[in-house]
Amino acid sequence: MESPGITLRDVPNEERPRERMLHFGAQALSNAELLAILIRTGTVAESAVRLAERVLKESGSLRNLVDMSVDELTRVKGIGEAKALQIRAGIELGRRLSRASLHDKITIRSPRDAAALLMEDLRYLQKEHFVCLFLNTKNHVIAQETLSMGSLNASIVHPREVFRAAMKCSSASLICVHNHPSGDPTPSPEDIEITARLVEAGQIVGIEVLDHIIIADTGFVSLKEKGHM
Repeated sequence: MESPGITLRDVPNEERPRERMLHFGAQALSNAELLAILIRTGTVAESAVRLAERVLKESGSLRNLVDMSVDELTRVKGIGEAKALQIRAGIELGRRLSRASLHDKITIRSPRDAAALLMEDLRYLQKEHFVCLFLNTKNHVIAQETLSMGSLNASIVHPREVFRAAMKCSSASLICVHNHPSGDPTPSPEDIEITARLVEAGQIVGIEVLDHIIIADTGFVSLKEKGHM
């Protein structure tokens, strides 16, 4: 169990993020102050704000914090399972809120539509994730599946897994999407090669690969728009 530690009531007024948020609004708070509200209490040695500052320092950046698992968070001194779960819950709520404006029935009309759907999920991840959007004949998204999680700079995916998933949901077509943790969405030779393999396999089974989109922190690239398919 986590020790009670120092609560926000035990620290000076200028270090009480709840009170500052109440008076000045959430936008006035630093990343550490917002994180301190989520974790609620500090330790016997430091306030919640100081603990939050250390969590951000040890994670390396807010971007890295987004991708940390519960196990990784609990390796930070002062962060037990309860605090780690509170942090993960706050991050997930933020992700869901970023997609809240999308309609329940999502229609993909352009590469930008597909990129917008997955941008907040993929742009900050530290490993490559290969995701497929499965569409019906009206280009409505009927399913989404992560088919591969690769290393820092490589994602391994086989056409067999892609089209097995497509046939399982009776998909008429699909869009492949993966992220580049480097922050640069420029397609690699491997990206172009796997796209060609998927397009060829799709022609054989009768399920069209409409596009392959690469997402990075700086934006996205459509291989179809770039003439690679």
